[in-house]
Amino acid sequence: MHVVYSPRYAIDLGLHVFPTVKYRMVHARLLEARIVDAADVIEPEPATWRELALVHTPEYLARMRDGTLTSEDIAQLELPWSEAMVDGFRVMVGGTIKAALIACDRSHADQTQRPLSTQRPNVSADFASPAFNVVCHIGGGLHHAFPNHGEGFCPFNDVAVAVRVVQARGIERVAIVDLDVHHGNGTAFIFNPRGAPPPRGEDLSTARGAPPPLATAAGARLEPRLSTSADADANVFTFSMHQQYNYPMWKPRGSLDIGLPDGVHDAAFLKELERGLLAVRASRPRCVFYLAGADPYEDDQLGGLRLTKDGLRARDRMVIDAVRAAGVPLVITLAGGYGRRVEDTVEIHVATIEEAARAAADPMSGRIV
Repeated sequence: MHVVYSPRYAIDLGLHVFPTVKYRMVHARLLEARIVDAADVIEPEPATWRELALVHTPEYLARMRDGTLTSEDIAQLELPWSEAMVDGFRVMVGGTIKAALIACDRSHADQTQRPLSTQRPNVSADFASPAFNVVCHIGGGLHHAFPNHGEGFCPFNDVAVAVRVVQARGIERVAIVDLDVHHGNGTAFIFNPRGAPPPRGEDLSTARGAPPPLATAAGARLEPRLSTSADADANVFTFSMHQQYNYPMWKPRGSLDIGLPDGVHDAAFLKELERGLLAVRASRPRCVFYLAGADPYEDDQLGGLRLTKDGLRARDRMVIDAVRAAGVPLVITLAGGYGRRVEDTVEIHVATIEEAARAAADPMSGRIV
């Protein structure tokens, strides 16, 4: 199994809750435990500015490149600007692109490729759709970045950029499974730009295909939201399952959003995930991106869910096995993780990649034809 990683991900942010040291620690642990071999680790090149422009506006990219971010930009991004910060995250975007191209067997220069364009592709079918192949990126999952600004430690939206790159290489239908504790607001907006949240208190439980609502201990109901916007990209299915009453305050509507009450434990989480994955499968993706956030963990500083390490491993196994059964490529990014002990975050991320390695060793198991 290939793993994508760069030492340049250890970006110096000063005193910050975002532990960029975790990437180096995960890489080292994987090698020590012989979960991956050094020969299977691939170092990516930075994403080009042209690739970033597939998602982000020229004005925003110019401000990031030149260091002319406004005070509002910095406040939303919650990271200090520096050339090293920009370069490090450009490499990280390049890492998700590289992982996606390898997973989809589109990494060779001689592959048929349409010109990169910000236009949404409009073709009826994928060509030469690849089979199950999992590639892990020790980084990425920067789902809060919007086209014209960064948010929540995410200067660029690596998954959205990688989606546009693989679409340009013939993989049209894509699904994004985002299980970070925080809603993937930037990703939802990019692929559904008019996807405003429903009015307060609106009951969407009767929407076609909507999973049943999750009942809290107090009897309150949090409804799944399914997008019906005509402007949504029909080729990209975004599924976010997250803590509802947590950052971000504004949660643009994705294809399927399941907001969980505070304090949800393993069993309730996995039950909702199982239903969500059925909707993902029904979208018939030809590639799946999985944001395997470690922050639903019960001792995470920025999360309010109560998943155990065993529950998070079961979550990873459920997603990986579902994609393996569908027989399509899988790209895994690590996304968030802010445990009070960085060692806990590292252990959770390592377990995710260990589950991926297990599936990679037996790619046909559970295949549904």
